[in-house]
Amino acid sequence: MTIIKGEIFETEIRQLDPKGSGQAVVWRETGEVNPKKIKLTIPQTLPGEKVKVSIERPDKRRVKALAEEILEASPERIGPECPHFELCGGCVWQHWQYEGQLNHKTAYVKEVVGAQGFDPSLVRDTIGMDNPWRYRNKMEFTFSKEGELGLHEQGNFRNVISLETCLIAREEMVEAALEVGKWAKDHKLPGYNKDEHEGLLRHLMVRQSFATEEIMLALFVTEAPEGELEEAVKDLIARITEKFPKVQSLLWLENRDWADRTQSEKTHVLAGRDFIYDEMLGYRYRLWFDTFFQTNPTQAQKLVELALEMGQPKETESMIDLFCGVGTFSLPFASRVGKLAGIEIVETSIESAKRNAKDNGIDNTFFLARDARHGLVEVLETFGVPDLLVVDPPRSGAGGKVMRRIGRTQPSRIVYVSCNPDTFATDIKELAPFGYELVTVQPVDLFPHTVHVECVSLLVRKEEN
Repeated sequence: MTIIKGEIFETEIRQLDPKGSGQAVVWRETGEVNPKKIKLTIPQTLPGEKVKVSIERPDKRRVKALAEEILEASPERIGPECPHFELCGGCVWQHWQYEGQLNHKTAYVKEVVGAQGFDPSLVRDTIGMDNPWRYRNKMEFTFSKEGELGLHEQGNFRNVISLETCLIAREEMVEAALEVGKWAKDHKLPGYNKDEHEGLLRHLMVRQSFATEEIMLALFVTEAPEGELEEAVKDLIARITEKFPKVQSLLWLENRDWADRTQSEKTHVLAGRDFIYDEMLGYRYRLWFDTFFQTNPTQAQKLVELALEMGQPKETESMIDLFCGVGTFSLPFASRVGKLAGIEIVETSIESAKRNAKDNGIDNTFFLARDARHGLVEVLETFGVPDLLVVDPPRSGAGGKVMRRIGRTQPSRIVYVSCNPDTFATDIKELAPFGYELVTVQPVDLFPHTVHVECVSLLVRKEEN
């Protein structure tokens, strides 16, 4: 069929892309022998659905379009709970029954594992949540240049959706954020203009411990809290301390850098301390504004429990925790092994890991601030070959050099915790030539209504197996 600009036509959603949007194909008659294919990306659609869409640029080979009408809906389609869903970029699957989301994530992990030559049947069903709402313990909100507090629009990072609610964050976190937004409007404080690099208010980070219920409010701004801002700052302190007694850390963080990140050049503690306490599996952690800690504590605890179950640590053994962060896995494992070495490139995280170990009375740990590959070499010289190695890299994965270094180290068991199944699958393939066999993969859903899925896996040296 010939597609004219703006013409409405029907198509079927074949699959979902990595960002969770539906994909479809239409063929365009060009008057030549062969028609040209147009690949469509259609957000908020589900596999198998038939939809009406409008093509505005039929001359393009790849087009993003919105569904004008759902002609045949998936039986798994539901109405979204959040009023911001159609615009907000925080969630992409609120229109999908939760069981369907979990099944898709399981299939996705099986696909990427199978593509690297492993048996997909080793992948278990994804562990979901009993209640897939209000699960986040940390949110980062952005101020528009007009000073409105909200979240980025889906597909348009420069546009901010004014915040009324957020159903994936705890209610107290949202209420505190809304109060900060109201304070900013009452004082007519300008937001930061990314294009002109002008304005005051950039971001608001809110984090809350589910265990201790302590809250941190961290406001990222371009000026110090003095001079003309002094009265506004006093009012902010009064509002927050009066209405939100659980806020144990109220921070004013100066950030004049052009990069649009939540970072601080100078930190001012307006009330409380510069950190809050959190707990997991009975271990206490100190969290600063820039501390990485799993944002879904309910499911994060399952990650640690699974890692312990698969790793089977013993008092007579030694282990290495690679990419150890602040010790999320280190502390529970250290309580069960003879000695543990943690390696992490971020120095502030290593200092936190040391402090967390001390706070919990754990004295059989050694933490090193180095990159994974060179840190592993350095630790092996004094620590010896570990019986068990836990690796929990960032989304980019550990990388071939690190994985081959692990393979040459020859620990008996490797527990790999991943937040990106694609890089996980390519990483573990590097271990096969060193005699390692994949035993099991357990996906865990830490981010309901999004495309993300975590995995905990066990690899064993064949002779050990």
